[in-house]
Amino acid sequence: MNLSPKKKEQAFKEALKYLQEAMAAEKCRACGCFHNLIQALEKAFSNEEGPGELREAMEAARSCLAEQRYDCLGCEVCIPPLVLNALGQALGESVLDLEVCPSEPVVERRGWPPLPGAYRVLRYQAPVAVCTLTAEDLAMAVAREAGPEIALVGTLHTENLGIERLIQNVLANPHLRFVIICGPDSQQSVGHYPGQSLLALTQHGIDDHRRIIGAKGRRAVLKNLDPEAVARFREVVEIINLIGETEVSKVISEAKRCAARNPGPAKPYSECRVVELVSGYLPSRMVGDPAGYFVIYVDRTRGILSLEHYRNDGLLDVVIEGTSAAELYTPAIDKRLISRLDHAAYLGRELAKAENSLRSGAPFIQDAAPEQPRLTRSASPCTCEPVCHQGGFINPLSITLENKRS
Repeated sequence: MNLSPKKKEQAFKEALKYLQEAMAAEKCRACGCFHNLIQALEKAFSNEEGPGELREAMEAARSCLAEQRYDCLGCEVCIPPLVLNALGQALGESVLDLEVCPSEPVVERRGWPPLPGAYRVLRYQAPVAVCTLTAEDLAMAVAREAGPEIALVGTLHTENLGIERLIQNVLANPHLRFVIICGPDSQQSVGHYPGQSLLALTQHGIDDHRRIIGAKGRRAVLKNLDPEAVARFREVVEIINLIGETEVSKVISEAKRCAARNPGPAKPYSECRVVELVSGYLPSRMVGDPAGYFVIYVDRTRGILSLEHYRNDGLLDVVIEGTSAAELYTPAIDKRLISRLDHAAYLGRELAKAENSLRSGAPFIQDAAPEQPRLTRSASPCTCEPVCHQGGFINPLSITLENKRS
């Protein structure tokens, strides 16, 4: 590629500008990308070859290098490759066509985090996680403004399961060395104190009963974590206490300060308890409940829900009325009107739909079993909306029952 002298000069100035930007950025000085750049320049301009201004810049860059602490931060814009690209244009040196940045495009890493939760993943090879405690709006704002030093941003609401999940997800990524806690802790009336409990964990650990020592949370017991995992978390992860801070700029600034002193990836930890992941599926067939079946009605005139229980010979034996799903399924369980777990799950789902219909005014149609087609019917002027199923199957008595209710 033949460039005019003016364009070559512009490309050379651009390369020097990018090199100076990398020298000024603290995060670059300990990054493998910048170290690789200096090695590439030394290889390309050995024996005092190349423009004098470039050699002076190389010497200055070499002198500002810090001990390498990480291969790559996964920055969306990596400066060292921009230096080589500009120099390649200015000098036409094919030897400069080298790869100095080992990072892949910024994407989520498959399999991490291993556990779902209220968080947003930004990148894998970054040293900072931000926990905004109960402030969901703050989490979204930090995620929008986050730079390459932040791996993920999420909330934390409980002092037991929430902290367990945070620890397991952080330990699954050896690049994570800092967790910034910000935003408001839960109110005293709730009694969870996840932020204070997490701080107490890092300061004091857990006792023989796996309770966090010094935690104010009422249920600060980590039943699903081994003591070794807790010890490992306390060893390799630094907690930054910004509890109460809600200014996004201050959180971002603290994340940058953490990245500037990043010690590099920890030794991978593989001792976390593995929970079996089961993909959802539907039953090949629904088995009727020996205890009978239910018909659910939304009675808008009286503002209630009605649950009728039928024996399998079609005889109505119990009617339960109430205004919420819980008011119906609780007596159904107490009276032993359900004997199968799948039927109980089906009934709970349909009662929740019926309650929502009662409150919102949306139409309610009781579904068939998961593998059966949904029963549809023409709209009825009746204020009740019955559709009857037996153990999840459509009951042939439904037409008779609907006519009776209408």
